[in-house]
Order: sequence, then structure tokens, then C-alpha cells
Amino acid sequence: MRCPYCGGSETQVKDSRPSEDGAAIRRRRVCPDCAGRFTTFERVQLREVVVLKRSGKRVPFDRDKLQRSIDVALRKRAVDPERIERLVSGITRQLESAGEPEVTSEAIGELVMAGLKGLGDVAYVRFASVYKNFREAKDFEDLLGTLSDGTLMPAVAPEPEVEPEPEASGRRRAGRS
Repeated sequence: MRCPYCGGSETQVKDSRPSEDGAAIRRRRVCPDCAGRFTTFERVQLREVVVLKRSGKRVPFDRDKLQRSIDVALRKRAVDPERIERLVSGITRQLESAGEPEVTSEAIGELVMAGLKGLGDVAYVRFASVYKNFREAKDFEDLLGTLSDGTLMPAVAPEPEVEPEPEASGRRRAGRS
């Protein structure tokens, strides 16, 4: 494994253990040339998956890109990193074990949206706004209408209904002339 700091090719493994979800081996490494320390993860890859983009371009599936896009959607949200890792690993395993050599970017987007909906509505809406290329507020309203309870809170509270005043009965109110 090449050192990310100095580029040395002879790094040593100092510690090795399973990751939190058991889907990877976490290795703590040190470079004898610069004494830099870093962590690597070893994961099982069932098969190469190719992503068919909307433009028609084919690119290799990139787990790190999936991780980054989920991290952006969850930025500043209080979500346990272990849950995020399980989501990324679950989506990756689903794609690799599906048996299809190619998967559309839309299929990946739908898997991510389903996973984010379980982690938090804000992350779900953030991801959907980019993934579905929202252009106006109506797009957000439509998406919010599909969330768990299906109700949409109005942006502005409705004016309270005012009951009509009873007809004057001939008596005058105190304090008025």
C-alpha cells in the first residue's frame, strides 16, 4: 500500500480488526520512510458494477462517490456514522449482488433516496433536490407532500376566522360615545 504522505511503497500494518458493521477489515498502517500513519479498509467486492449515466456514458461504480453524496445530504445532521456506513455498504452490496453488470444512475438514486428517507427527512429532501434537479419551490412542495404523513404544513399560517359582530341592540358599550 502506497503512503498517502510521501508516496513510499513499503507501508507496514500495525493493527488490523473488523469494522463496526463487519463488512470490512480496518487496517492501521505506518510508513517507515516518513513515519506517517493512516487507515485503510479492505472490503469484499462481489463483482464490477458499471453505472449507466443519463448521458449514456458508462463509468465504473465508485463507492467513495456514493459515500460523499450521502455525506453531503447528511451534513450538519445528527446521524450516527455507523448508520451511514451501513447504508452505503447495504446499497453497494445490493448493487453487486443483483447480478446485473450495469445499473442505471436512476436506480442508484432511488436506493439512496429510500435509505435517506429512513435516516431523516431533511437529508432526503436535500438529496432529492439535487438528484431530481429541482428548479422551483413547487418541486419541494410536491416532494414534501410524499413524506411519511402525507400532509404539508402551509408556509404561512392561515388567518383566523373572524366571527361577525352581533347586531347592535340599541345599548351602547361603556367607554364609547
